[in-house]
Amino acid sequence: MNKLREAVHEYLNLRRGLGFKMQEAGKGLLDFATFMEQNRATYITNDLALAWAQRPLSAQPSHWAKRLGHVRGFARHRVATDPRTQIPPPGLLPFRPKRARPYLYSKEEIQVLLWAALKMPPRYDSSKLRPWTYYCLFGLLSVSGLRLGEARNLKIEDVDIEAAVLTIRGTKFGKSRLVPLHASTCKVLANYMARRRRHSAVQAASPYLFCSSLGNRLDSGEIHRTFYALSREIGLRDLSQSRGPRLHDMRHAFATNTLVRWYKSNQDPERLLPILSAYLGHVHVADTQWYLSGCPELMREAMRRLEHCWENRA
Repeated sequence: MNKLREAVHEYLNLRRGLGFKMQEAGKGLLDFATFMEQNRATYITNDLALAWAQRPLSAQPSHWAKRLGHVRGFARHRVATDPRTQIPPPGLLPFRPKRARPYLYSKEEIQVLLWAALKMPPRYDSSKLRPWTYYCLFGLLSVSGLRLGEARNLKIEDVDIEAAVLTIRGTKFGKSRLVPLHASTCKVLANYMARRRRHSAVQAASPYLFCSSLGNRLDSGEIHRTFYALSREIGLRDLSQSRGPRLHDMRHAFATNTLVRWYKSNQDPERLLPILSAYLGHVHVADTQWYLSGCPELMREAMRRLEHCWENRA
């Protein structure tokens, strides 16, 4: 193993020790080490980093920029032990990703979606629990603001019905947190777990809260396909279009509705925003602020409060 490859492993171990998963970056940097070996290069240069990042040539600029970002992070670490290292400048392969415009679900739309999930015909006798599984999964996403991956990873031991709290482990940033639940949500989850225990020994033995008929954790692709099918069925998505409301938009709607409630109850959203940020599992409050954009009702409540402030000063 050459020194550069050793340095890649050291860098990945360091970052993972700090809580970063480094899954995509890890694969990319090991491939970069192979590329450097093939070119008999012992230190990073901008030209080599650029040549590796722009592979394959048919990829999108966003893919190239992400690959170069992996090298840039490693180069900043490597330059401390090898001064010959060149750090690719930020202006090289610039790309600013466009965030999808969020869809703000109404309560009625969520309710129709949940009822559609319950009405799904079971494919086999072993999949009779499937409608209830998706009913509870989609319902939990809409009332908790969880990421889909966090909900998929939930285990039975993470659900404390008596304390009305979920334990979210190994989140996006490697941290765990507690998420309180409303009494009505606890009731639905308790009912679902009881149904699961009665349905089959395989699912009853599964450690995952939301599992397939084989007891495995629900597949992410299958979840999205089920959501898209139900969305088209109830009119949330057009039959001829591939784009439309996403599952992740439930998280956006949760954050927005929370802030609207704070405004309507005359609380201080600016002071409470860090609480919402911690609840959602964000590292920076700015990440939460983005979720709160583009909501007409939120803007109306903000203007109402501003007008009230002006009236008091008059």
